[in-house]
Amino acid sequence: MESIEGSHVQVRIVQTSACSSCTAKAYCRSSESKEKLIDIYDANASVFKVGEEVMIYGTTSMGMRAVVLAFGVPFLILIIALFIVYSYTGGNEILSGIIALASIIPYYILLYFFKDKLKKNFSFTLKPINK
Repeated sequence: MESIEGSHVQVRIVQTSACSSCTAKAYCRSSESKEKLIDIYDANASVFKVGEEVMIYGTTSMGMRAVVLAFGVPFLILIIALFIVYSYTGGNEILSGIIALASIIPYYILLYFFKDKLKKNFSFTLKPINK
């Protein structure tokens, strides 16, 4: 736990690659890890202390929703745009592909502008780690 301000908690996590548990990781340059700060809004934040180790929980439905927003919707936009542009350009594959790829840019811009609203929908909970 990094900081606590009211119901807002910042938790430092270590993101490791899949190779981090490999016994040969000391001899390989593929294994890496990064530290990240996660913002969590939890009504029970006052129960925790800075420096305490906690477990971060999210629901399965929240994970599925994130996958759909990040990959499913853009894929559908890409495929639909590809077929529409392909039919209008008379079969020009290169132009159709470029325009289809460009068609997902506004979607990701829209996601960026709604990130504050999405933060409310994607909320994690904290639980203490009992040692």
